[in-house]
Amino acid sequence: QVQLVESGGGLVQAGASTRLSCAASGGTFSNYPMAWFRQAPGKQREFVAAIAKTGESTYYADSVKGRFTISRDNAKMMLFLQMNMLKPEDTATYYCGATATTPVMYSGRWYTDVEIWGQGTLVTVSS
Repeated sequence: QVQLVESGGGLVQAGASTRLSCAASGGTFSNYPMAWFRQAPGKQREFVAAIAKTGESTYYADSVKGRFTISRDNAKMMLFLQMNMLKPEDTATYYCGATATTPVMYSGRWYTDVEIWGQGTLVTVSS
């Protein structure tokens, strides 16, 4: 079974950019669609972005569309989240996840089932 480890979090200023990475090991990374979620203090974990197995399709929450870009490198078993124009409300612990399927939209929001979670990496955006 694949294992996931996120990195790249830290303290950044509003308006700046940063990139999160998720390294996979112990399984067949390319078998899984992948996703990023985040959880702010006192809030539920929420969907951020997802990508199909070969990267041909991507999906974004409205709150990050146009600012964040999800990508993957199957040869290196890596998932990335490029985050631009960061806002204080982007402050959260970010988790990568291996999903069973690509997300489906329901009532204007994307939903997907995560089978394997990483441990998370904290991103703090200062104003």
